[in-house]
Order: sequence, then C-alpha cells, then structure tokens
Amino acid sequence: MTMQTLVDGLVLGGLFSLSAVGFSLLFGVLGVVNLSHGAFVLIGGYAAYTLHEKLGLDPLLALPVIMLGMFCLGYAFQRSVIQWATKRASLLASMLLTYGFALMIRNALVLIYSPDFKSVTPAYAFDSLSFGEVTVGLTRVAALLVSIVLLAALAATLRYSNIGRTIRATAQQEQAAALCGVNIRHVFALTSGLSAAFAGAAGVAIGLVMPFSPPDETLWTVNAFVVVTLGGIGSPAGALVGGLILGVVNTMTAQLIGAAFPNAMMFLLLVLMLVVRPAGLLGNSFKGSR
Repeated sequence: MTMQTLVDGLVLGGLFSLSAVGFSLLFGVLGVVNLSHGAFVLIGGYAAYTLHEKLGLDPLLALPVIMLGMFCLGYAFQRSVIQWATKRASLLASMLLTYGFALMIRNALVLIYSPDFKSVTPAYAFDSLSFGEVTVGLTRVAALLVSIVLLAALAATLRYSNIGRTIRATAQQEQAAALCGVNIRHVFALTSGLSAAFAGAAGVAIGLVMPFSPPDETLWTVNAFVVVTLGGIGSPAGALVGGLILGVVNTMTAQLIGAAFPNAMMFLLLVLMLVVRPAGLLGNSFKGSR
C-alpha cells in the first residue's frame, strides 16, 4: 500500500511541477506574482474538454494546439495588462489586477460550463498498467510522461537556445540586455506566453487524471506558489523537485494521517522552507536580477 501511495504521489507531483513551472518562470523573469495563473491552468483543461467532447480529439493530440493558443493568450496578456500594470503602478497593483482577472475568468467559466465538475475521458481512461502490487492508470502514466517531457524541453530551451539565453540574460541584467539590443518588452511577452502555454498543458494533464471545476483556479495558484517556494524560482528542475516533494507529502499524509490533513502539512512544509531555506532547494536561477 505504501508503494502504491508513493507512485500516486509521484504522479500528483508531476502535475504540481508542470502547473507551477510557468508561474516560476514568470516570477523569476518579470518579478510578477501572477494570481491568475490557476485560471490559465483551468482554461487549458476546459479547452481539452471542449475539443474532446465536440470534436472527439484525444487530449494528447490536442496538446500542441492548446499550448499554441495559450501562448498567444499569454503574450497578449503581458503586452496589454501586465505591462501596463508594472509600468504605471506597483507590484501590489499588478497582483490585485491579476487576481481580478482570475475572478473574471472563473466567473466566465462558470457561465460557459457551469460550476459542476468536468473531466476528460479518452478511450483509454479506464485502462491501467500493473507492476506487482502497484496499479497505475494509463491516463496517469500519460500525464506524468507529459509533465517530464515538457519540463525537460523547457529546461533545454532555456539553457541551449538563443531565446532561452536571451530570457536568462534579461532576467539577470535587464538594463545590460537592453544596451545589447535586446527588445525587453518582447522578451517579457515571450516569457508570459511560455508561462501560459505550460499552464495550459498542465490543465490538459490535470483533466486526464482528476475532475476540475472553476473554483479550482485558487487551488492551482496556491499549489504553484508552494512548489516555487520549495524548489526555487525560475528553474524547471526546481519546479520538478518541489512538485514531486509536494505530491508525495500530500499522498503520504492522506494515507498515514488522514484525508483532512494534506493542506495543513503542505503549509507546514512551506513555513519550514521559508525559515530554513527561503531561496528554495535549488535556489533562484535568476538571482542576479534581484
């Protein structure tokens, strides 16, 4: 039973990691705490649900389309709302503004889809793989693989590609990057687009594993904040480590202590990390910028 719980925790941790990496990237590069991040996650989930219900499209096949659409949405969101807020107001104002957008998105989703829970159920939704006493559903395997592959792809992009090096340089020394000819506004918008794209991908993976509803946007924003605190800002590896820890802690707490205690344990872990290592386990990838 403990091994089954551990495997379930790793699957849940993969979802936490994928849902948090966009929040981490945006915070690390722009210094913006996007309180509408969880709403972007749900938009991805509802997009997968709509494409599956209306067109019969498998969520995994719809993933690239959803990520592209979310990238465009995130790019436009930064060039309009976030850019205006950070240029003309304080960080607190940008937090309040993104929180307001989260409420607007939540209510729009309620109007369109109702407040009831939805889930994405492809043809293989009830199939599973067995390894001894451990049984894992194919949708859970698919969600974990999607999380790992996308996190690895983002890490490689940030480390080896020209745009990745530009994003890291802008985060570390914004003025120096501008003096070298970097279009700072464009880089910020690209970062926001990547953040939204990965949030949408997380929504697709979440829809494969568990039901979701509009009020869940708050839960996924809070989870992203905790994961970033555990793993470190701006690091896909940090998001992966923090997410896996949080997932295992959640499932182990529910199994060994009680189903009512995972949130309490999560916040206890958050407090301990802030006291012992505020920069997270892997530190801040963009610490030169702060």
